[in-house]
Amino acid sequence: MIIRSRPSLFQLFFILRGSVVQRVFPQILLTTVLSALVVWTHESRPGLLPEFNSAPFALFGIALSIFLGFRNNACYDRWWEARRHWGELLTDSRSLDRQTLALDGEEPRRRILTLAMAFAQLLVLHLRPGAGDEKAMRWLTPEDQAACQASRNRPHTVLRLISATLIQARRDDLLGDMPHQTLERTLESMERALASCERLSSTPIPFGYTLLLHRTAYLFCFLLPFGFANLLDWATPLATGLVAYTFFGLDELGDQLEEPFGLRDNDLPIAALADHIELCLREALGETDLPPPPQPVDYVLM
Repeated sequence: MIIRSRPSLFQLFFILRGSVVQRVFPQILLTTVLSALVVWTHESRPGLLPEFNSAPFALFGIALSIFLGFRNNACYDRWWEARRHWGELLTDSRSLDRQTLALDGEEPRRRILTLAMAFAQLLVLHLRPGAGDEKAMRWLTPEDQAACQASRNRPHTVLRLISATLIQARRDDLLGDMPHQTLERTLESMERALASCERLSSTPIPFGYTLLLHRTAYLFCFLLPFGFANLLDWATPLATGLVAYTFFGLDELGDQLEEPFGLRDNDLPIAALADHIELCLREALGETDLPPPPQPVDYVLM
């Protein structure tokens, strides 16, 4: 996620990090070159290419922009929902800190909170496969590591370990009935957040919807020079380039927001959020020599 202050007017036109210009530059260049060829053909060989009235393009552009707006709203809703679930995980982790104070004995509380740290880090790996698991495994015993390695859903396995710890504490009379029920409700909330993140990760926006929008945007930008070549003359490449930047840029931004757990600049900083949860729980356990909170690198926090 991009973390930076509002740019000045001069900076606004030269910022690349976090912008979609680099991703859509080939489409912009292709549209601009095509527009220049169309204008050159109209100038040098009149009548060779068909001429269209520009009015339908204006109406079609308005409809396409509304269509893009609907899709981007749907993508942003996914992004914000994912951020909301991670915010709830942070709240649940802090609630575990408070609620485990009802336990008699430091060892069960320490185990529950260290497992909660492992849960946050394993959830990052669950949503971003391929990264190393060192951050998570350092909080697990060898037996817990073996249980996680044998599981298809390691965050869920960690929640089961926390629940088993609570049940054992209840049997040993280290935890009362009401505090036990309260802690179980917190675990249920964490389980819902896990399931919701899995749903967002595994259920993209319907492909047919995205395909229709991609095709329509390309067709509109490629046909636009034929409608404005006679009207704008050599200003047509500039106009079509700006239109292509807007439409292809919105399309690309929607693609990035659709997958909030990825590693692109505008995706959610779930690794930083997991580190923040870990720091909160380590402080709750009495640690004082803690590293600083995650900071953006080149304006990007992941």
